[in-house]
Amino acid sequence: MSEFTVLKPPGPASGRLWFYVAVAGLGLCLAFGGWGLWKVLTDHGGGADAERGQAQRVAQLEQQVATLSRSDQITRNANRDLQTTLAERDEEIAGLRADVAFYERFVGATGQRRGLAVHELKVQPQAGQAWHFTATVTQNLNRGAVNVGRLQVSVEGTRAGKLQRLNWAELRQQANAPGIAYSFKYFQQIEGDLMLPEDFQPLRVIAQLQPQGGSSVEQSFTWAAATGKDGAGAASGLN
Repeated sequence: MSEFTVLKPPGPASGRLWFYVAVAGLGLCLAFGGWGLWKVLTDHGGGADAERGQAQRVAQLEQQVATLSRSDQITRNANRDLQTTLAERDEEIAGLRADVAFYERFVGATGQRRGLAVHELKVQPQAGQAWHFTATVTQNLNRGAVNVGRLQVSVEGTRAGKLQRLNWAELRQQANAPGIAYSFKYFQQIEGDLMLPEDFQPLRVIAQLQPQGGSSVEQSFTWAAATGKDGAGAASGLN
């Protein structure tokens, strides 16, 4: 008997088995590969969505900050305007109170009786050497009576080192210039314009009232007081 055994080739059934095993293994490999690719793609897509969501939230927060900044600026502007308005109202109220005190002094029953006078004289600069004056003329001695007359102004000062007084005609630059007419019961503001020479240094301004059928009244004010540079009112009155 021979010592060697002859191996027979596998039959048809065995070959089909190995073929099925190989196909199954290949299918498993493809399945695992597809699953891995799907994971990679889905993970990458989720990260992009998260980045887009974060960018949107940042944009929303920036918009909110911008809106709050504008609102704060609007509030600040409104508060500043309100403070300005309140200051203007306080100034108006103070002026009205001063006017009331002025009216009571001349019209009220307890007011001191005074004859024709220039209560206040203010001078304001205009273009060039021109000046605008406002004189407040008052009286409460003859209550109910109408005071009629004319107002003239003259200015004293220095020119070329010498004292000089410019009369109404010189200040108006008009020969025989008439005074400014007035007509009132208790008070009136009279306004006009003056022209000073370029080399003239004013020191005093004198208001002259010439009522109809009465004696003239003259009152002087320092130029500093008339222009408001010393905060004072009328200077000495010369009746």
